[in-house]
Amino acid sequence: MTAAGSSERKTRIAIAGASGRMGRMLLEAVANAGDCELSGALDREGSESLGQDAYAFLGRRAGVNITADLRQGLAGTDVLIDFTRPEGTLAHLAVCRELGVRAVIGTTGFSEAQKAEIAEHAKHLGLMMAPNMSVGVNVVLRLLDMAARALNEGYDIEIIEAHHRHKVDAPSGTALAMGEAVAGALGRDLKQCAVYGREGVTGERDPSTIGFATVRGGDIIGDHTVLFAGTGERIEISHKSSSRATYAQGSLRAARFLMKHGAGLYGMNDVLGLA
Repeated sequence: MTAAGSSERKTRIAIAGASGRMGRMLLEAVANAGDCELSGALDREGSESLGQDAYAFLGRRAGVNITADLRQGLAGTDVLIDFTRPEGTLAHLAVCRELGVRAVIGTTGFSEAQKAEIAEHAKHLGLMMAPNMSVGVNVVLRLLDMAARALNEGYDIEIIEAHHRHKVDAPSGTALAMGEAVAGALGRDLKQCAVYGREGVTGERDPSTIGFATVRGGDIIGDHTVLFAGTGERIEISHKSSSRATYAQGSLRAARFLMKHGAGLYGMNDVLGLA
């Protein structure tokens, strides 16, 4: 495997979930990237898109057909970009490990056991995993760390997130990452202080908690707000996505990063030089 995305050849990228909303956005990003080329397009068994040219929806040809055969779809690939479901991603990573293919993981909703499995794969592969590939979101995570340290007394912290009706996990991976950023800055364990729902007579709010509120509806791509509510003032740090293109561009940036680094589990802070 060539170690870097140099001028000698383009970085060969495979896309998982190729017929989905995010998959198509990733395909379009690869098609328009001068330093990348599509090497594979994967989708689940039974998908109506199987056998079609991956760029057909763009009115052009990639010369790569969508397949459910992992080894066929990953053959000759440098980096797999995967925004699917936890079980599917783990199946993909097992084959990536066999073939020596790096992976950018945008899938969310992993259990702790599944995260441990990913960490094990990262001992042998370069993996970049983040709940949100947006450059803006990852800058917001750094701002939240700063805000939480300064507003560590007298402020109640609530995280509100909204996504489209098709999203299957809640709270979103990005909301949880924001909670982790705030909890870490405050020296708390999010597992111990998170409140994910309120109903009935809940009593007064425990000031040590971090609350989450989830909205699902329509075609909302992704809105996140962290509210610091004090006496006489509120500070809100928000990020709103108007297009999945920002996730696709961040994913390509992560793929380029992996081409220059060895085995390990990286995050967007590493990609952006914020670590």
